[in-house]
Amino acid sequence: MHSWPTSVLALVLLAAAPAALADIYAYTDAQDVTHFSNVPSDARYSLVLSSPVAALSADASGKSSAGGGWRVRAAGYAPLINRTAKRMALQPALLRAVIAIESAFNPRAVSRAGAQGLMQLHPATARRYGVGDAFDPEQNVLAGAKYLSDLMHRYDNNLELTLAAYNAGEDAVARYGGKIPPFRETREYVPAVLRLYHELLAQAT
Repeated sequence: MHSWPTSVLALVLLAAAPAALADIYAYTDAQDVTHFSNVPSDARYSLVLSSPVAALSADASGKSSAGGGWRVRAAGYAPLINRTAKRMALQPALLRAVIAIESAFNPRAVSRAGAQGLMQLHPATARRYGVGDAFDPEQNVLAGAKYLSDLMHRYDNNLELTLAAYNAGEDAVARYGGKIPPFRETREYVPAVLRLYHELLAQAT
């Protein structure tokens, strides 16, 4: 189901991009392969990510939250993230990256679509995982981690599709033939999370 043969190149580019300059370009060729670059050498490239990763994080009003203040807030959730990641066999860096992009570590965040809490659970997802209070960090992070784990299993550990489904929904991924949906938000979200994920992994080593 992996539709991105250039994903290894994409991850290198995303990981290497400077924190303050995260311009990433992409195009999909005739074979339906998506190519990424931080140097658009082909006229088919279009800009998919042009701002710092943190600027894509949602605050409580659903608007962008610039700056790195989430890193300070993240420290308080380290024990919760570490034990949840271990329980669900996920990398703690992945949970941190998703939370940073989803809510900038604001446990009271609510998106325009009604997603709630640290991992921005939609009401249907919260019900699916038995969440009684989506604003409770313990319940929210555990449910979000379970959902990520389930998606990883569904998509054979394809992290790009997992993140696309987390953002756009499993139905959207299925509707577009098991590929990343062509939604601008999703096309920005996936590389943003991946870039921050690899930045956090590098910091942890």
